[in-house]
Amino acid sequence: MTDPHDSARLQGEAGRNLPPLRLHVPEPPARPGESADFTHFDIPAADAAPRPDETAQPATMRDLAYGLVRVLDEEGAAVGQWNPNLPPETLLRMLRAMALTRAFDARMFRAQRQGKTSFYMKSTGEEAVSIGAALALDRDDMCFPSYRQQGILIARDWPIIDMMNQIYSNKGDRLKGRQLPIMYSAREAGFFSISGNLTTQYPQAVGWAMASAARGDTRIAATWCGEGSTAEGDFHSACTFASVYRAPVIMNVVNNQWAISSFSGFAGAEATTFAARAVGYGIAGLRVDGNDVLAVYAATRWAADRARANAGPTLIEHFTYRVEGHSTSDDPTAYRSAEESSLWPLGDPIARLKQHCIGLGIWDEDRHAAMDKDLAEMVRDAAREAEKNGILGHGLHHPMESMFEDVFEDMPWHLKEQQQQMLDEWKAAGL
Repeated sequence: MTDPHDSARLQGEAGRNLPPLRLHVPEPPARPGESADFTHFDIPAADAAPRPDETAQPATMRDLAYGLVRVLDEEGAAVGQWNPNLPPETLLRMLRAMALTRAFDARMFRAQRQGKTSFYMKSTGEEAVSIGAALALDRDDMCFPSYRQQGILIARDWPIIDMMNQIYSNKGDRLKGRQLPIMYSAREAGFFSISGNLTTQYPQAVGWAMASAARGDTRIAATWCGEGSTAEGDFHSACTFASVYRAPVIMNVVNNQWAISSFSGFAGAEATTFAARAVGYGIAGLRVDGNDVLAVYAATRWAADRARANAGPTLIEHFTYRVEGHSTSDDPTAYRSAEESSLWPLGDPIARLKQHCIGLGIWDEDRHAAMDKDLAEMVRDAAREAEKNGILGHGLHHPMESMFEDVFEDMPWHLKEQQQQMLDEWKAAGL
């Protein structure tokens, strides 16, 4: 009979012969001063991904969460089963909307550097994610964006001067200075209020979609977050509800490789794709070339048709790259290689669509240059008009008493008392 003490001793000796445990700490492909290298990315051919029926079971399309839906090939031709075969007028509308978004970003970035506003976030390199989706959705579908989807408003022809008023928090700001710059809200454009807290919009979008279905409506919801935000609890709660109730919602994950100064590996990119999050929830998952506006359009239209057919939600990972800093408060040269953006293998979304349109014979370099000039002048003129309503540092742009308004339909007595107390102290101070 084996002595239990001998057994414990032998197990202890065996344990001492094992290598020590260690953690894996993800490392980005290149640090500042190093050469960027994207050769480890597997970029399939543009016509490689099959296009299943919109009502197919998620289990039958598992490979699409690990591949890459592409339409535009290296020569700028639209190929494969996902080619949406859009008419020339839609292609040129896409091109203009992306170019206008970039011109808007450039002007507002400069305004921040001039001290006219406190904060701004550009979407350079990611314009296709918003524009392609906005044009694939119906105008009355509700969008629950993150803070780099200004292209949705631009694609839906929302006045850019209204967006600028919000950025300046001036007297023309419909939100009365209550939101941080770039956190727009436009119910008439189907654009839900942006939140600075990560991924709060995910359960909101799923809940809105569930309500639309419960009412027997035909409108669907779409929402966006960054890849780092998939680590938030709200993301997983939303996926659970969307899966269980087959909510008519499209959940977009914008994998632009960086979450502020943390690269995507810290959110799980080394282990799997972000589209693969869908597999565990039994949700249809697509991984899409986020710099190919035709692929974004095709995937979004497919997901929208799926939602309207009551076949359930879709999670789309947009594989793209954040060319600029996270915001005007960020310096990307402190944490990544300076040459990364120029080496990104999927190119620039505007340049790729321009090449496609030129190849079709519906566009040329001269017209593109003229368009860029016209858009820059249009944005400049809109900025000048918005600045007449006030900019940062010009003092209060809304009456003090407005701080207490729009909280309740009828202001309760205690808020009326606080409002009057504030006004009395303001007057006593001689302000």
